[in-house]
Amino acid sequence: MSETLLRLRAELIAAGQFFHARGWVPATSSNFSARLSADEMLITSSGQHKGRLDEHGFLRADLQGNALDAGKRPSAETGLHTVMYRRDPAIVCVLHTHSVNATVLSMRLDEVVFEGYEVQKAFPNVETHESRVVIPVFPNSQDIPALAAVVDAYLDANPHTVGYLIRGHGLYTWGATVADTQRHIEALEFLFECVYRQLLLDR
Repeated sequence: MSETLLRLRAELIAAGQFFHARGWVPATSSNFSARLSADEMLITSSGQHKGRLDEHGFLRADLQGNALDAGKRPSAETGLHTVMYRRDPAIVCVLHTHSVNATVLSMRLDEVVFEGYEVQKAFPNVETHESRVVIPVFPNSQDIPALAAVVDAYLDANPHTVGYLIRGHGLYTWGATVADTQRHIEALEFLFECVYRQLLLDR
């Protein structure tokens, strides 16, 4: 077993524990992955509680989503991970979470816009709070290849997007390392809560 696999698996396990402690990965929701090589990734297997992951909770898959470990089934949403790795070789991690704030906002808005928040500088290519960060909301679908194609086309047109929501479902984001991607989740969750509370105050 490669050193890279062991390191990335340990980092994803720690991320799951961090997210679970904050209520962002309830029950067996969410899925995590990390790139192992140019044509292979590590991804959580179906039905795993992300706060209690261990070495048995993962499998290797190719970038078409085919399992490389016998007897294990990847997440049903594997195609939303593979599309990111295929489109950008610099992406090393994709994380998907299911927080209350992200889910509720995805049911109310067609996009979530952040402006004026200092925490926006946690994202790549954002150097000032005066920037405008848009998180699109895509309709939920059980047709993952079709949904992945919609995401891919949006990112072609909006290459600086840092994450997206699926309506009634949750958040996807990505990064050059597991730590970078975890930082994006933490920053996005802070900002989602700010937007949620602002909407309540504006009522």
